[in-house]
Amino acid sequence: MSIQGKANVLMVIVTMFWGLSYTFMVMGLETLAVYNVVALRCIIAFFVAGLIFYKRMIKVNGKTLKYAAIQGFLLFIVFALSLFGLQSTSASNAGFILSLTVVLVPIFSSFIEKKLPSRAVSFAVICTMIGITVLTAHGSFTFHKGDLLVAIAALCYSIYLLLNSSFTRNVESISYGIYQLGFAGIYALVLTFIFETPTLPNSMSSWLAILGLGIICSAFCFVGQTVAQQYTSATHTGLIFSLEPIFAAMFAMMFIGESLTVKLVIGGSFILIGNLVAQLEHFHALRFIKKEAQEKVIQ
Repeated sequence: MSIQGKANVLMVIVTMFWGLSYTFMVMGLETLAVYNVVALRCIIAFFVAGLIFYKRMIKVNGKTLKYAAIQGFLLFIVFALSLFGLQSTSASNAGFILSLTVVLVPIFSSFIEKKLPSRAVSFAVICTMIGITVLTAHGSFTFHKGDLLVAIAALCYSIYLLLNSSFTRNVESISYGIYQLGFAGIYALVLTFIFETPTLPNSMSSWLAILGLGIICSAFCFVGQTVAQQYTSATHTGLIFSLEPIFAAMFAMMFIGESLTVKLVIGGSFILIGNLVAQLEHFHALRFIKKEAQEKVIQ
């Protein structure tokens, strides 16, 4: 297998564990409050990843810490809103709704660049909106509060990704990413002391959920993604990330007893199609850019 093939396999594993994180979050909420879960997840991830890359961590500069503090706050918001949302929606729904970021990022990029979204992005938006409506609408088109909170989390995560593409050009990416987890953990810990009672997991399932979120779904996934993206393309990465809601639904059915409903199949399919169209348009754009560059070199 080629290096890119191995990198793609690693990205699939990372995406699989991100899908599993929704199940871990539901399990963690059984005995712990929201900010407490976020604090434990991020602090564990910070120390585990920090031990692996401690040499880079000690060379951090002020700009890296400033950017990490901003992104850490957005990460905290995304994690907290996702957990609040999971208190009144399913892990399967949350996985598909949070995947809206794949479509929201190119929409925001179009606004920033002051141009209309392409036809492919417009089609992707229509598909995802149909999917979201099918997944979340209940009698008389009322929506669960949890679905709306996860949708806001997707919006915040899109902003996070846009800022990330700018910030990573000016900092060392690994230490910057790890310090984000540290700042997110600090924000969550402060709010835990203010609004909740800080506690440690008190059952086997709670410990499994927190350690799974911290070590596997945060520290390992962060390191794995960092390594894999050095050897594969952004397009392949984006297409693989589209599998996350499928893994989320699969693990939710396997471990916490969620059922496969007609609404989930239909709504999830529309969202997945929208995600794939958005990513494939990016793929064709990259091919066009590369072809144009090659023609200029030949001339």
